[in-house]
Amino acid sequence: MRRPLLAICLAVATAMTLTASQATAAGVRTAGTGWKTATILGVTSASPTRTYTITFATEQLRQRYTPYYAQALPQIRDAGIHIELGGVEPVDPNQCGPDWHIQITEMYRPLGTPGWSQGMPCPFPPQGMSRGGIVAYDSEYWDGTWDIKEHHLKNTIVHEVLHTLGLDHPNTDLDGDGKVAPYECVATSYGNKPIMCSPNGGYSTANAGKLVGYDVNGLKALVANANNQGLS
Repeated sequence: MRRPLLAICLAVATAMTLTASQATAAGVRTAGTGWKTATILGVTSASPTRTYTITFATEQLRQRYTPYYAQALPQIRDAGIHIELGGVEPVDPNQCGPDWHIQITEMYRPLGTPGWSQGMPCPFPPQGMSRGGIVAYDSEYWDGTWDIKEHHLKNTIVHEVLHTLGLDHPNTDLDGDGKVAPYECVATSYGNKPIMCSPNGGYSTANAGKLVGYDVNGLKALVANANNQGLS
């Protein structure tokens, strides 16, 4: 199913999301410690049986980004989601591609802000199950105009793919000031925030590009939601 992303963005403003009671009644968990599903875009689950295929707009992008997924893909699979690397196919950033495809492209400031990339699931899929989505990485990472630390780059590249599977930013008001601030995310006892924390999370060590346990729990919840609803 292909939907213009402009229309999708307009729909988000008036979209109805599951209430806590509705979610519980349906056997759906939409948030937990350090993770949150993309309910604002109507995504509450991921398929436990279908294979999500990462494809690329060009061969250059396939070669550039493939190494950055090496550590995360086994973790995603261990969480119960089938995912694989594919080849090259046309990518229109204004439309969702084929079902079960995660399409990768590059754009100059896709969100209009220096250094910010964008990943999103195809919004409002049938029965709330992620059908894949589109990732537009900021081309400034590679042309020398944006100085990004290597661990931030690795984490960002994986972060955007997790959006397409159905995870949202898990930022929350930890200090009780009534605001949800950037970087305001729960951390492990070692100080590691979820890779999905906005604007940057994940490891800053050799583990950069790997999911933190909170992110893995979020993926497991997406799969459990599908199973609880009898979706495949």
